[in-house]
Parts: sequence; structure tokens; C-alpha cells
Amino acid sequence: MNFVKKGRENMIPPHGGILIQKLTDELQKDELLSKMKTTVQISDESLADLELIANGAYSPLDGFMDKENYLHVLKNMRLKNGLVWSLPITLAVTKEKANECDLGTLIGLKGKDGKTYGVLELTEKYGYDKKEEAKLVYGTTDKNHPGVKKLYSKGDVYLAGPIHLINNPSHSPFEDYVLSPLKTRKLFSQLNWNTVVGFQTRNPIHRAHEYIQKCALESTDGLFLHPLIGETKKDDIPADIRIESYNTLLKHYYPDNRVKLAAFPAAMRYAGPREAIFHALVRKNYGCTHFIIGRDHAGVGDYYGTYEAQEIFNQFSTDEINITILKFDHAYFCKICNSMSTIKTCPHHSNHHLHLSGTKVREMLRQGKKPPKEFTRPEVAEVLIKGLNKR
Repeated sequence: MNFVKKGRENMIPPHGGILIQKLTDELQKDELLSKMKTTVQISDESLADLELIANGAYSPLDGFMDKENYLHVLKNMRLKNGLVWSLPITLAVTKEKANECDLGTLIGLKGKDGKTYGVLELTEKYGYDKKEEAKLVYGTTDKNHPGVKKLYSKGDVYLAGPIHLINNPSHSPFEDYVLSPLKTRKLFSQLNWNTVVGFQTRNPIHRAHEYIQKCALESTDGLFLHPLIGETKKDDIPADIRIESYNTLLKHYYPDNRVKLAAFPAAMRYAGPREAIFHALVRKNYGCTHFIIGRDHAGVGDYYGTYEAQEIFNQFSTDEINITILKFDHAYFCKICNSMSTIKTCPHHSNHHLHLSGTKVREMLRQGKKPPKEFTRPEVAEVLIKGLNKR
């Protein structure tokens, strides 16, 4: 196994202490391809997982989980070695395809385009209980939950074993934004950012997000804005429109030398509290020392409590997580304070607070209506309206 240690002394170590590297050079690539016994087509979500295992974003994982690790993660939110890990990273195939794959052989992993992107050293095949996984990971077996719906549509067998990345997936038109943990760690080092706060989002950034980001920036060297560009729900704002909106916001309202924008190619799981832990650990691998958790992080619908994604971190010691979690209350614009506030800073009744749901905002944007400037920056609203009207 290839790996990279933590780097300079004052840089936060990766989760587990080693930054996994499962990338291949041309000689290794040819050798692996020549030894493949069969191939399987993998989903876009699994293709993203393949890349993120290979470049170290999912350290300490070096492949798709075996049954023992899978069950430990489901039931304990830990790997079998005791290290905290909250989401199963697995590769599902049909029973028919699993029967074609022999243990101890190399299995080619193809994308929907037919290109081979990786190789799996197959060490185990195992069945799993979809309802149990749904209940433990998502807290529900309701098929209306997008994560549960996707889980139920997967094949019935998981393939496990170490992986090797053969070809990098395309991220057009976001190639310049998708940075590996090695690159971001080097970037933070060059910028002399000893403290870096990460922010995960799948939505456009509104004033409440801006408020908590800037609060975090007051006590850190830099902000790593790291929006997810992998698979999301159909009604989420498309990634290309969001990236344009982020650039517009940063240009007009953030100091250029204090913020870096990159893209996270993973799929959205909508696993709420468990995904909050996952997002934090992954950003630690990218070099973040701090991570923001706001209201209903990685949530969907009414499946999770408002601050459940913050409370779940209380189950672990600071040393086990080893990234500082910044927990923020729900922020809003108070018409009397005439500023962004939270219940910790604002004494006024909720009647004076401006609250808009994501659904309501999307409806307004698609109708060409700008949300109030107290909710969304006008320049950002223009980008969103223009982008959505082209769809």
C-alpha cells in the first residue's frame, strides 16, 4: 500500500495518521489491466468513492469495506480497529454478477461510459440486510428518503477488497476545482494557514451561511469552501449553477486571501448526523483543523432533529475526532436588530425574524423573483435565476 504521512509538523494528521494513496503509474496500470479476470459496471456514487479512497480523502480506508468493518460501522460507528467511521463505503452488485467474480482475483471497475477506472482485489463477497442498513444509517426505512430509496435499488451483494485507481474520472466542467487532499494540504501550507475551517454544502450560500462562515473566519487563518458536486436530489440546485454562485459571492463579499474554493466529488447520502461525522473526518484528511456544523447538517425533509447532527459528536472524545467542530445555532436576519443573529445574540420574538425554506427559495428563483436581500445577496440571486431559467 502506498501512503503519505502527515507532512509538516504543524499540519493536522489524516484520520488514522496516514494519507492513503492508491494511485497507479503507467507500468502498474498495464500490469493490473493484464491480470483482470472480469469487470463490473459501477454507479456514479461508487465511482466517486473509488476516486476518494484512492486519493486519500477517505483515509484510512484503502478499499471497499469487508463484512466485519461494515457491521462495525453500522452498529458502532467505528471500524473494527476502533477508529471512528460513520458511513459504510461499499460496492454493491447483483447476485448474478457476484457469481461471476472469483475471490482472490482482480476485478475491473467500469463506469457507465465503459471505461475502466479502477481495479478491485476481491477478498470477500457478502449479502446484507437493506432494512437494517437503512434503519441504522438513515434512521428510517421510509422509501421516500432519498438515501433509503437509493439503497433499496442497489444489488444484493457487496464486493470487498483493496482498490487501485487506473484512470481519473472526468469532472468537467469542474476540473480546476477538484483538488486531492495532497494538493489542498500543500496549498494550505503555502498560504501559512495553520488553522483552516471547512464548510460543506450542496446548496447556494445564503446570508445565514455567510454569517456563520465569517464568524468562524474570525478565529481561523482561512476558510475552505468545499461544496459537494456529486449526485444530489433532482430538485437540488445543479452544481454548475452553484459553483458560479459561490464565485460571485466570494468575489464581492469575502477577502480573497482568506478563502479557497474547491469541489468535493462525492455523492450526497442525506444521512444527517452520521453524514456530519463523515464530512468532518473527510475534511480533516483534506487538511482542515475546524469544521462547521449548522442546523440539520446533511438532512432532508423532517427525518432528523434540528441539532441532531451536532449532538452526535458528543458520543466521541475530542481525541477520537481530532478536528474542532464549530456548532452554530440557526442564523436569521432580525428586522429589529437589523443584522444577522441567532437566539444567542438576538432578544427579539421570532415574528421579527426572516425565515425562508429552501423549497420556498427555489420556487421564487424559478419564477424569476429575487429573495429578499436579507436572505440572499442580490448578485447571487441573479446568478441562480439566470441559471435556473436556462434549464
